[in-house]
Amino acid sequence: MFKKPIMIICLIIMLPTITAACDAPEQPSNDSKEPEETPAHSESAPTDTEEFSKIPDGPLQKKDTGKDVKQLQLALNEIGYDLNPSDQYDEATTWAITDFQLQDDNLLASGIYDEPTKQLLEQLIENNDVITAGDGLPQKAEAAFTNSGTEIIANPYDQLGLINKEHALPEDYIPEDLVIPDVPFPFAEDLPKKQMREAAAAALEELFQDAKEAELELYAQSGYRSYERQDVIFAANVDAHGEEAANNFSARPGESEHQSGLTMDVTSPAVNFDLVIEFGETEEGQWIKENAADYGFIIRYPEGKEEITMYQYEPWHLRYVGVKAAQEIMSQELTLEEYLEANE
Repeated sequence: MFKKPIMIICLIIMLPTITAACDAPEQPSNDSKEPEETPAHSESAPTDTEEFSKIPDGPLQKKDTGKDVKQLQLALNEIGYDLNPSDQYDEATTWAITDFQLQDDNLLASGIYDEPTKQLLEQLIENNDVITAGDGLPQKAEAAFTNSGTEIIANPYDQLGLINKEHALPEDYIPEDLVIPDVPFPFAEDLPKKQMREAAAAALEELFQDAKEAELELYAQSGYRSYERQDVIFAANVDAHGEEAANNFSARPGESEHQSGLTMDVTSPAVNFDLVIEFGETEEGQWIKENAADYGFIIRYPEGKEEITMYQYEPWHLRYVGVKAAQEIMSQELTLEEYLEANE
């Protein structure tokens, strides 16, 4: 008989507590708590626009790696290219730089990212200008081959391009920046073989000047050689020695580095201005071996590497690749083939 009054009294006592609980603000649980919004440009979610911060300093070139290479690729994308940003200065980056350089008459096309290239790239980005990728050097669509079956390289302007019995220059390739270096020749005529590409010629002048100061007698013998001229030379050597023997010391047309404009054969009075193995034993030949890399040159066909280069030892044959690559190649006693294939 007392249960109902007792329940009523209990409810009256508990009412303020229930009311207070209902009025209290809801406290969210850990499960229902909304995550804080992440800013659109946070470090955890970078965008290409955010990653591109500035034009990198040069020089940069094929086989280089690192953040500067990625910044360069992003910078090129800003003006119309579509490179896959990475930290590798690869063939695609070399092509893009070459194409960019070919689209401006004031730049030397080399595939090397240098100071003049940087300045123009910076100017285009500041002005929000774009170019048409491929207008200077179309990207390689499909493989092309010479009549002898050698693959033709897509970028003949590449300062680090590999030209040998497996990689040929296009028949119609003639360097656009050929000049005659101011160095002594054993002949007076202004023949095409006096010529080199501009960067290589400037480097050769420095090399010859320092050799002269060392009281050495160096002479330049043979530089640029056209596809047609190489065809005549190779045919004559085949007639005299047979094709297999001729190809040990003479290149088929398209396969000669002389066509690139980056090569000069050098000699001295000590060997009667001839291009012979004995040149390597002369004071001039020894100095070349020890110092050529400091000017950007390598002995392209070194002794003991005949199976790799597929040519006999030629201590007179200098190939310009730039100081950085030359010093790495010569100090490690590599061929250009070994250098370019390393870490690919």
